[in-house]
Amino acid sequence: MRRKVIAGNWKMNMLPNEAIAFIESLTPLVKDTENEVILCVPYTDLFYSLLTAQGTNIKIGAQNMHFEESGAYTGEVSGKMLKCIGVEYVIIGHSERRQYFAETDETVNKKIKTALANELKPIVCVGETLEQRESGKTEEIITTQTRLALDGLSSEQLSNVIIAYEPIWAIGTGKTATSEDANNSIKAIRNEVAKLYGDEVASEMIIQYGGSVKSSNAKELFTTSDIDGGLVGGASLKADEFAKIVNYNK
Repeated sequence: MRRKVIAGNWKMNMLPNEAIAFIESLTPLVKDTENEVILCVPYTDLFYSLLTAQGTNIKIGAQNMHFEESGAYTGEVSGKMLKCIGVEYVIIGHSERRQYFAETDETVNKKIKTALANELKPIVCVGETLEQRESGKTEEIITTQTRLALDGLSSEQLSNVIIAYEPIWAIGTGKTATSEDANNSIKAIRNEVAKLYGDEVASEMIIQYGGSVKSSNAKELFTTSDIDGGLVGGASLKADEFAKIVNYNK
């Protein structure tokens, strides 16, 4: 039975004092959940969030990293830097990174390999634009992104990789894929993993849905056959709302 993983992506929000207050508020609300809880926070919040989350069931992740271990990359942060302060997860290939910062399938693949080499667990984002969806290319786009992201990884490494299906047209728009559409897209991703690594590996892979997830639709989405939780954007900035999403099955 695959576990449910609920990850919040704060994007470029929350100052350190706000992060501390948020985690202190969230902790009692999610302490009894059987689901995995992750907060992916800005770099400036990481250290404070890690300290505040000590002794809780809340894991802390970063939102990006560079694929090189060190070097002349002003403004970048390496996997080794994240690992040394206790970060466990890192988002890789979010559509906003692809759209605004020239992230490619090649750099996504490099970052995944570097993350795993540093014992970080990547949350790898794939998803189609509205134009691609309306052209009937959803499955082609997301399976290609999945295949290129995982290129060169072993079956053993995949046990530490999470894929997040995030239809770009649903991120921050208030639009959500229907539970049936989201589940079918995630099935397509799982089938692609099965082609590459076999049915057993695919059946164990955690694949989340992201795209305007909120407490009102979390249960419908997360109780489908193939959706293993969510990567939550705006709704993860409010402790009460995020807790309701984490506790969707209570």
